[in-house]
Amino acid sequence: MSTPTLHHTAEHPNRGEIFGVLAQMIHLGDEQLPALAEHWANTEVTSRARSKALSPDSPLILEVLSAFDSVSFLFAEDLDGTASYLTVDPTVTVIALKAVRDAIAAAYAKPILSQDEHAELLRPWRAVFPTNTMAEPDFGPDRGDIARLFRLLPALAGRCHDDMGQMLWQSISDGASGVDPVAHHAAMESAWNAAVVTRRRRLWRLARRTGTEAFSRRCGACAHAAGTQEDVQLLTYCLGGVYAMLVHDALDDDSYRVLHQPIAGLVPRQRQAPAGDNDAH
Repeated sequence: MSTPTLHHTAEHPNRGEIFGVLAQMIHLGDEQLPALAEHWANTEVTSRARSKALSPDSPLILEVLSAFDSVSFLFAEDLDGTASYLTVDPTVTVIALKAVRDAIAAAYAKPILSQDEHAELLRPWRAVFPTNTMAEPDFGPDRGDIARLFRLLPALAGRCHDDMGQMLWQSISDGASGVDPVAHHAAMESAWNAAVVTRRRRLWRLARRTGTEAFSRRCGACAHAAGTQEDVQLLTYCLGGVYAMLVHDALDDDSYRVLHQPIAGLVPRQRQAPAGDNDAH
């Protein structure tokens, strides 16, 4: 019996497992990477199952390939292997990510795989994660404000013909007018260091990818303007605000203020002072 044509992951009969694998991927820690690598092996059975799962007629194959691209993006530093803060050898990470991709492929292709083929591709993943988790990426206490900013980015991208987008752009421009570019760059570096220390560097990269994709949702009328220096600067200020909120509990006050200032008109929530800092007058 042929598999019905699917258009969205929400229509997929195995969507629970798909969402479970994708959700867990962002929570992968350095301690899980060696375990995944240890359980992965490119056997003849696995190779045949993978070829079948990645065939052109496999369900939602373009989404599978997009998920593969996300894996490479999220683990870019781990694969590069040059950063001093890395604790896992990049050759181990490369193998571990093969297990991640096999799990993604198996989850999407389950309708066309035999039970044994599906189980073989998922075997390394299930050895480390026996059950699905549906935990969303945790962007911390400011997750609501971060989500709000993400929702505004498509309007900003279409500001050439959208009054709301133009108003939002003007708000960021006004907020950024007093920001020293050198200070902003230094604040971004401080935020990245905080993300590394707090083990949120993959959340940082997820935020970067999410924001960049949201900002790129242009209509045909303004797509020709994509990639201008003005756009790059605008997106940098928006993402800087996201990063500040992501690591605000580990970021110094000056860096937080510099990064948050351009988007304060869009997300006016102020950083809370620690208990006991208020003067009693």
